[in-house]
Amino acid sequence: MALRRLAAAVLVVVAVVLAVVGAAAPAVSGVPVLRARHDLAPGAAVGPDDVEVVARPPDAVPAGALRAVDDVVGRHLVGPVRPGEVLTDVRLVGPEAAREAVGMADAAGVPLRLADPAVAALVRAGALVDVVGGAGVGGGGGVVLARGARVLTVLPGEERSASPPLVLVALPGPEAARVAAATVGQDVTLTLR
Repeated sequence: MALRRLAAAVLVVVAVVLAVVGAAAPAVSGVPVLRARHDLAPGAAVGPDDVEVVARPPDAVPAGALRAVDDVVGRHLVGPVRPGEVLTDVRLVGPEAAREAVGMADAAGVPLRLADPAVAALVRAGALVDVVGGAGVGGGGGVVLARGARVLTVLPGEERSASPPLVLVALPGPEAARVAAATVGQDVTLTLR
């Protein structure tokens, strides 16, 4: 009987101590956001093991922060990402990145396969380029299709099909549509600014 009373008293003391410690500990709360687990390369497709969900205080959450792993898996990055960096909508290929790069609500991304794939190795996300197309780009007669296009990213070619890299540029809406239509079936290159 005395042993039971002692055990009950010990349990009460432990419960009180835990309640006091729990009350003194700061509440863990925040907004769930995605952050990179390790370095991520520009143009890379994001995999489920590349990111993790963490809680951040509301005042430390950047605008456009992404919150769910499913929002990013399979999407491509427009630039490099460091470990611990919170992923936002403008860090991924998509309409938000094009609008941010051009500064216009109707901006769009235009994918370009270049006549000379080696040119893709010379451009980086953020660079300004002119898009040149037309018959005989390599031998003359090319026409400037767009001036001052902002490079969003360079996506690697598909290994299985040996296709060249894809350069994604951002342009204002009407110009983007014109360039996309003009580059179908013709050689395209870039001039670097």
